[in-house]
Amino acid sequence: MRKLVLLSFVIVASLQFCGAQSLDKMQWFNEPEQWEIKDKSLSMQVTPQSDYWRISHYGFTVDDAPFYYATYGGEFEVKVKITGDYKQRFDQAGLMLRINHENYIKAGIEFVDGKYNLSAVVTHKTSDWSVITLDKAIPYVWIKAVRRLDAVEIFYSFDDKEPLCVTLGYKTISPYKSGLWPLVPTGKDLM
Repeated sequence: MRKLVLLSFVIVASLQFCGAQSLDKMQWFNEPEQWEIKDKSLSMQVTPQSDYWRISHYGFTVDDAPFYYATYGGEFEVKVKITGDYKQRFDQAGLMLRINHENYIKAGIEFVDGKYNLSAVVTHKTSDWSVITLDKAIPYVWIKAVRRLDAVEIFYSFDDKEPLCVTLGYKTISPYKSGLWPLVPTGKDLM
């Protein structure tokens, strides 16, 4: 099983891979105007009014937020550490596993109505959103995805030691694009 570690910082948004994957070998989907790789970190200015969502509840489909990824087949693990200064409703950042515009999982921190939430969106043609509201602001969170056979497990941790698990299953063996996504659907930027 391949293991990857992503460290992200969203003020602009940065991530870091440790291990075999190099940031320079990853690629963009919806490349932002401003970004750079420095000291094994990727920093970017988050694209205003961007999101990933399909149909459910709101009736619209968007697929336009920055996504910096590498493609993996078979079994793998990927982990991201997220922190940020979320200000606008629905500001969010996290880890995405994506097959195409109709099939993806995005999991991370989402700022809704003045509260921080652990958030997961599972999309199979339409998006299904799950949230866990946190009692207080957190400085950071680790999010790990584990791909085994036809299942994907998503773990959250505040200390990188005691993960909370949500198990999500895909019934496909397609390769996944795995990486970082920040987005600001209602705001101008994420600082």
